[in-house]
Amino acid sequence: MAKQVDKLTDVQLRKWIKTGAPLAKADGGGLTFTLSAAGAAAWVLRYRHGGKAKELTLGRFPDLGVAAARIRARDERAKIQAGTDVAKERQTEKIKSATTKSFKQLAESYIEKVMPTLAARTYAQRRQHIDAVILPRLGRLAAREVTTSDVVSFVEAVGKIKTVNVVELVFTALSEIFKHGLANHSVIVNPCAGISVHAICGRPAPTRARLKLTEAELRAVMPTLPAIGAENAQAVKLLLLTCVRIGELTRAEWSDVDLERAEWVIPDANSKTGTGFTIPLAPAAVECFKALQPLACGSRFVLPARQVRRTRNSGGADVHFEQRAVNAMLVKLCDKLGDKVRRFTPHDLRSTARSHLSALGVGLIVAERCLNHALGGLVGVYDQHDYLTERRAALETWALFLAACEAGEPWQRDNVIQLRAA
Repeated sequence: MAKQVDKLTDVQLRKWIKTGAPLAKADGGGLTFTLSAAGAAAWVLRYRHGGKAKELTLGRFPDLGVAAARIRARDERAKIQAGTDVAKERQTEKIKSATTKSFKQLAESYIEKVMPTLAARTYAQRRQHIDAVILPRLGRLAAREVTTSDVVSFVEAVGKIKTVNVVELVFTALSEIFKHGLANHSVIVNPCAGISVHAICGRPAPTRARLKLTEAELRAVMPTLPAIGAENAQAVKLLLLTCVRIGELTRAEWSDVDLERAEWVIPDANSKTGTGFTIPLAPAAVECFKALQPLACGSRFVLPARQVRRTRNSGGADVHFEQRAVNAMLVKLCDKLGDKVRRFTPHDLRSTARSHLSALGVGLIVAERCLNHALGGLVGVYDQHDYLTERRAALETWALFLAACEAGEPWQRDNVIQLRAA
């Protein structure tokens, strides 16, 4: 009796898909409809070649209907009867297609398939390095034709215009693209293997040590702040009073600040860690925000851009203050104070606050949480307390210390209640 063929119908297939249970149903002649546990429906041609069972995926259902699947299966069976291993032929064609990819195509494949798994900040940084640095120099080359010599020349060229640390990041992005190419047969070697950025560009300059402004330096800085402008003065005070990073302050919006509750919420998008957090505001910090409200002139940002160039380049949109402007303003402040204070950066204000919190008797965990540092280890796993009350007390004590520095008054340690250790 002849084997039955053309057993399946579209109605049956759609019913099975709706049910959702994984299955494999034969239509005859080796043509099989498969439904995976994930709900992917496809046509597979099962055959034997050289005594071994083989499979060739013909296409997805419903993109490939029953009638079209039978025609495609018939064509492939004709090749099999002529001695062709159609599954191996398909694999060879894929590899051949991959070998003709340009480096730009390989990079685009990496961006599409691998980069979505990266953290948001890492994604943005790596995408910028690929688009602005890597592709302009290597994009037109065939992926398989990029040699170790090409990579060395590339690193040397980038090293002339970028710092060693940036070159390292760019080189990492390039190497990851080639690793992706190895996985999909676009390249047969990673030309970045064995290359050291430091061997080509030298070692980066030693990382600048974080600076702690002493009490004497704070007493010189605080009363002088009005000389750099009202908005700048309040910005520096807020950096000290809240212990935040400069980017978290420049991107702050009024909708995130609740002056009645004396709280400022840093949203996930603005946090360096990617996780938002709430900052309790000491009365002095609340006054800083109130002083900035009229200066914002209706902007949604606490510190809006003041340069016409910035707003013009953004098409007239409401944009925030630029971080580099804060750095430039602090340089002018240090120049004004001369030898009364060492040169410091916005980030030095965080290390200043952290160091003085310890000196004021604030416990390790509370002080670290004031700076939104991860606790790490088992403490970070099991301790889910937000320390909001303890942080508020710590920041209020710190604010009183800064007020004494600004007013030129002695710091009355006896008037401060010692904070309980966490």
